[in-house]
Formats: sequence, C-alpha cells, structure tokens
Amino acid sequence: MPPRATPAEAPPSQVLPPRATPAEAPPSPVAAGPDVGPALISLRDVSRRYSGATEVAALEHASLEIRAGEFVVVLGTSGSGKTTLLNLIGALDQPSSGEIVIAGRRISGASAGDLAKYRRESVSFIFQTFNLFPALTAVENVEFGANAARRKNATRAAVEMLNRVGLGHRLTHFPHSLSGGEQQRVAIARALATGNPIVLADEPTGELDFRTGLAILELLQSQAGTGRVVIVVTHNREIARVADRVIELSSGRIVSDRRVEGERPSLADLHW
Repeated sequence: MPPRATPAEAPPSQVLPPRATPAEAPPSPVAAGPDVGPALISLRDVSRRYSGATEVAALEHASLEIRAGEFVVVLGTSGSGKTTLLNLIGALDQPSSGEIVIAGRRISGASAGDLAKYRRESVSFIFQTFNLFPALTAVENVEFGANAARRKNATRAAVEMLNRVGLGHRLTHFPHSLSGGEQQRVAIARALATGNPIVLADEPTGELDFRTGLAILELLQSQAGTGRVVIVVTHNREIARVADRVIELSSGRIVSDRRVEGERPSLADLHW
C-alpha cells in the first residue's frame, strides 16, 4: 500500500508506490504489523487448505516476491490454485499457514478493519463475474470504485477510464443493457480508476473479443509502466508472451517462476 499513514514506521523503500495520480489521492496506510521486509508483495511458505469430508489443499508452500512495476502472468489449468493465490494477495482469503507481507507489513492475521482498508485503498480487483451494481450506470459503477478508494475527482476519473476502455458512448447505460464484454470493460475501468497500486485480474480478457482483449492487455501493461503491480491470472499462454514474469501453478504448487528476458513480441503478434 502507498505510504499514507505513519511514515516513520517504515522507510520509503518498504512502502507501496504512490497512486497513478498522487496529487489527487494521498497514499493509503499499510496494514498493521512489524516491519519485516522490503518486497512489495511477499508470500512466505503460504498454504491454503479447506476442510470438509476430506481436506483439500488449494495452495501449498507458495513463496514468491513481487516488486513495483512488474506485469506478472499466473498460468495454470482450472483448479491449479491461480484464483486462490489471487484471493490471498488481495486479502479476500487468509492463509492456513505461512505469512503474506505487503510493503513490509503483514496482512496475514491482520484485523478485519485493517484488511478492509487494505482492500479498499491498495488493491483493485478485476473479477470474472464482473460484480457490477445493477442499479448503477456504467459511469456510476466506476465512480463508486474511485470513491471507495478515496480518490478525488472520482467522476472525472470514471469518465476518463471508461473512455480508455472504449465505452465513452455507454456512460449512462445500466449493466443489463450491456453485453458481457462491455460489462467486463466496465469492471476493468472501475478497478483502474481507483489509482490503487496493486491490480489483480482474474481472466480479464475472457469475455472480450480478440481485438478488445488486446486493447485491454495494452492498458494493463501501461499501468505496470506507471509503477503499479499488475497480476493477471489466465490459462491463455499467449498472454504470458508479453509478461515481465510468468508464474505457473499445478495442483496448488508453484512449479515455475521465471522472468522474461530479451525482446518480447508486440501485442499485434499474439493470437488466440
């Protein structure tokens, strides 16, 4: 999270970078906990197990570090643990063991209030299910996200971001009158309009046609270029070709974690 509160508790290298528009929104506080490391996002031997008739290990012994400005693609088949990993980083779920550290502060085991503040002001989610408010227009849905993140000029930010995802002509339309692809673009605009420094995207191009999907990938890449962390979960290996880093999961375990070296293909070279 960016350094809104108690800057004396952590040196500048251990707090989240400022939002995309720091002049408009002061940085948000880091979740409570002692200073334990310099990485922006750090998972240390994290496991998530679900108990039932039999115990299911959704994620096992995951350790990784992610720094500001990285565009990360997480690959894996259905049930590999991709969404669980995303939910843990976003504090929608808590680990069964291990610890999660954001900007040098533990979020694993933090209070409900601190976790809510972290999710609201430091993380932006792009869900497969969109989660739009049916009674709000497209611009109102995006504005809601910007307001929740305490961003000033939320209406202007909402309009600008909807224009960037190609929906400037659909500002006053309600979700029921939008196609699935258009609803996905509203959800993406809502996430990015917050200015939050961590963007978590679960199959963000899944409901989009190929051309629109490329435009959204370009937008997500550009957000990483501003210093945000962008983590995209997908089964589409083509998207991984343009990532800074590719993490692969299988049966709840990280089986590969590599940085992409050398020149990457342009988005125009991708096909699916």
